[in-house]
Amino acid sequence: MTYAVIDSPLGRLTLVARDQGELAGLYMEEHRHRPPLETFGIRDDSVLPEVVQQLKEYFAGERTTFDIPLALTGTPFQHRVWTALQDIPYGETTTYGELAASLGLVPGASRAVGLANGKNPVSIIVPCHRVVGSTGSLTGYGGGLDRKQRLLDHERADVLF
Repeated sequence: MTYAVIDSPLGRLTLVARDQGELAGLYMEEHRHRPPLETFGIRDDSVLPEVVQQLKEYFAGERTTFDIPLALTGTPFQHRVWTALQDIPYGETTTYGELAASLGLVPGASRAVGLANGKNPVSIIVPCHRVVGSTGSLTGYGGGLDRKQRLLDHERADVLF
């Protein structure tokens, strides 16, 4: 594994690559559930140039979806949730309960969906920031609620960073 650290409007982002060049992690500074840096392998800021380019386009308001090969590590349930997150359209939000229902789960499963959402290893690319509380309130985000709000504002109003 290798990793790169890039600057972004949200602060420094750490991109983690698997051996085949797939994105395995995208972490913000002070990101909850971020693995220790030493587990990311060797730093090489030239890895994942396509990810860097697509992120630049996203932050510039020129990209609304990502086309990046992913190598996500998680449970089968987490993978189901992370796949469903990618179906939430740019600029829109859903609730944890609505996400649970879309997966065919009972209403009480929103908590489990929230936990899986919080373990998403590739923020922004897999848009976990688009999930809000049942009242539309901001709840939990691995990168911090301020960043979640900034991402939602960017997508809803095409506010450029």
